[in-house]
Amino acid sequence: MSDRLRLLEALLFAAPEPLSEAELGLRLGDEVEIPALLRELAQAYADRGVNLVALAGGWAFRTAPDLAPALRAEREVSRRLSRAAVETLAVIAYHQPVTRAEIEAIRGVGLARGTLDRLLESGWVQPKGRRESPGRPLNWVTTPRFLTHFGLDNLGELPGVDELRQSGLLDIGPAVLGEGFAPRDDEAPEDEE
Repeated sequence: MSDRLRLLEALLFAAPEPLSEAELGLRLGDEVEIPALLRELAQAYADRGVNLVALAGGWAFRTAPDLAPALRAEREVSRRLSRAAVETLAVIAYHQPVTRAEIEAIRGVGLARGTLDRLLESGWVQPKGRRESPGRPLNWVTTPRFLTHFGLDNLGELPGVDELRQSGLLDIGPAVLGEGFAPRDDEAPEDEE
């Protein structure tokens, strides 16, 4: 294994977040062909307990997917997101950039105080600029931390409508498809906070 490949391995291993090719280039030097080194390292780890994967526009080591069941551990979750927060996160992920008013229109209910704050505290959403409309409302988008947490390299990897329907996570009729998510008939249209 070359010294450059060893340094790349060490950088990725020590990084708390995925590293982009640009960040790796700054550390390894401009003369190094980063994509080729990443391919070589990914291939070296392909059959190991950890794999090199593309996440959130960068690269990181992650446990091999086939070993996940053996590594699962029960742990207490300190704070679960409310249904309103989960719905809000989904709306932001699929419709970004989106304003608070647009989130409320898509969900069909007002957004309770603190819902966006909780998502902001988790590091999964962030404000990104202001809409050029009356009142100049904030636009909300997801963050690289959102992608990392959910194991996505980019937003294009979010499941589509058909995948969500097949998994039972989406219960919408054809009239609602263009407008976003709709509550099921047996659910109250009020925020739960």
